[in-house]
Amino acid sequence: MNAVIIDDDKRLVWSSVADPVRAENEILVQVHAAALNRADLMQREGNYPPPPGWPEWPGLEVAGVVLEAPSGSRWKPGDKVCALLGGGGYAEKVVVPADMALPVPEGLSMAEAAAIPEAFATSYLNLCLEGGMQAGDTVFIQAGASGLGMAAIQLAKTLGAKVVTTVGSEDKARFVRELGADVIINRKQQNIAEVLAQHPVDVAMDCVAGPNLGPCLETMARGGRWIIIATLGAASSELNMLDFFKRGVKLIGSTLRSRTSEMKADILKGLEDQLWPAFSSGAIQVLIHETLPMADAEKAHAILERQENLGKVVLTLEP
Repeated sequence: MNAVIIDDDKRLVWSSVADPVRAENEILVQVHAAALNRADLMQREGNYPPPPGWPEWPGLEVAGVVLEAPSGSRWKPGDKVCALLGGGGYAEKVVVPADMALPVPEGLSMAEAAAIPEAFATSYLNLCLEGGMQAGDTVFIQAGASGLGMAAIQLAKTLGAKVVTTVGSEDKARFVRELGADVIINRKQQNIAEVLAQHPVDVAMDCVAGPNLGPCLETMARGGRWIIIATLGAASSELNMLDFFKRGVKLIGSTLRSRTSEMKADILKGLEDQLWPAFSSGAIQVLIHETLPMADAEKAHAILERQENLGKVVLTLEP
């Protein structure tokens, strides 16, 4: 089969690789679509290697058709699934633990389904499980117009939270307003901490961190949970620890990719139970910025690098 390999010059090359071999508890999937994530860019730079046992090429979420499945599992050949991966999605085929796949929601295309697992599982893990978000909470989501931000805003609104989010342009502000965001901060024109002080948040999902983290933490509601999932703004910040512990603020580090397959399966089950009807009804939308052929992965990565996308970028393969 073919897959998108990262060569020694960090180029993405559509190359021949060995076919995957299915283990007893796994399904073999013919990939129709693979969605991009910023983690793919980090992996390409050598900063985010796949967990042991996963392919070396990128790709954290796919949709496709089951070719082989364990006897007695919920899957059979021909089933349409979307799946969360530790890596290897930029390929014609992939094997994945059977309980890390979910049915394609009724009415969604393969490209839309491929854009669900990573972003929505990350949002559910961090807002609901790590952050304990409840209806009525105020939630802060960095980078609201990204694929992850799109998912997190809609999940939070569906479960009854008030959403504060950041964007970098007026176009992106309009985009997140249509998704339901209540308070929108233009990070290029406004001081984030000053706005957050007017809307103390109970739960924050932060992919930026950096120097602004300390001032923002000081604005949190008592007992707030600030969850850091990446450090795109830098890895260091100065915190006022006296204020921090007096108000009982919790600072949590969290990644989805490093968790065991069993933990990911539990997260996906919760996601399916709570949100799958909302996908099928259209209450939650999967918004695609652009689809490109799998062999054009370089062009797809460039869209993310330039931060042009409003929603997800997806690579597709003809069945």
